[in-house]
Amino acid sequence: MRKLLGVGMSVVLIAGVLAGCAGNSSEKVTSIEHHVNAAVKTEQDVFGPHEGLNQKPIPVKFERIGEHEVNIEMTAQITDIEIAKDKFYKAWTFNGEAPGPLLVVNEGDLIHFTMDNMDPAIPHSIDIHAVHTSPSKNFADVMPNEHGTFTYPANNPGVFMYHCGTDPVLSHIANGMHGVMIVKPKDGYPTDDQVDREYVLIQNEWYKYNDFNDFLDGNPSEVVFSTKALKEGDRNTNGDTFSLKDEPLIAKVGEKVRIYVNNVGPNQVSSFHVVGTIMDDVYLDGNPANHLKGMQTVLLPASGGAVVEFTVTEEGDYPIVTHQFNHASKGAVAKLRVEK
Repeated sequence: MRKLLGVGMSVVLIAGVLAGCAGNSSEKVTSIEHHVNAAVKTEQDVFGPHEGLNQKPIPVKFERIGEHEVNIEMTAQITDIEIAKDKFYKAWTFNGEAPGPLLVVNEGDLIHFTMDNMDPAIPHSIDIHAVHTSPSKNFADVMPNEHGTFTYPANNPGVFMYHCGTDPVLSHIANGMHGVMIVKPKDGYPTDDQVDREYVLIQNEWYKYNDFNDFLDGNPSEVVFSTKALKEGDRNTNGDTFSLKDEPLIAKVGEKVRIYVNNVGPNQVSSFHVVGTIMDDVYLDGNPANHLKGMQTVLLPASGGAVVEFTVTEEGDYPIVTHQFNHASKGAVAKLRVEK
């Protein structure tokens, strides 16, 4: 049986769960945030119910059931993610990925979304920026070991963030529950017939493990890129400091490259820049109506997206960076290798 659980009920229930994990304290439980913070005092400590938990990634389920209707089923789970060489983060994830799986739908689709929550201790939810809906109804919490189904339309084209919307939202996003949905425009982009190659890039930040004070006021220890598969056979990486440097993206001389890019934050802006070229065409937030030309850098606020297109004219390695170089120095560099 499918269950939809409201935000108010989830706060009461999860407060009880966390209070039980905290021992015999007689203090009244007043907020999820307080107990999540208390459970993790140092970067090395693991939140009690997640200790030893490393759930195998469960693939996202996507099914088109009509010309303008899709079913999507995702899983909230706890999975270890390698965010830098030999440095692992016990991430709160969608489907064992951080960022979560790429979701691609068409403008005008009706989405039937199911959330399965495998986290044994904490409720989770999903807030999809691409849809119009009542958050209290369709972004509601799903309790541990339960599932909920929600329905909403995707009527605007673009490159949109999705994330867990459970309080405290910052903890859920910073711990890994973020991703991207592309809503393909019904009439395409004006430059579709010029594009030779397409990629997806996502920027995110990592902080001290589950440290709410660091999420609030600290500086990220890593700022990273990932790529997600647009079609079967494409690469699919987590947000780390090394994958897109060790194994660059590929293009050929003279090709026009399109990148769907989103900065999922949770806190920092991205000054998206491709070294060695100029962006011929940019569609802010991925909407064809927001068409700019000849851009050197595209500013992406936290959750902001874009479609950027550029031409590579000579062979060599083209770094893709945020031009806030303190963040590039923390890992936010990918390479595009251009071959003859």
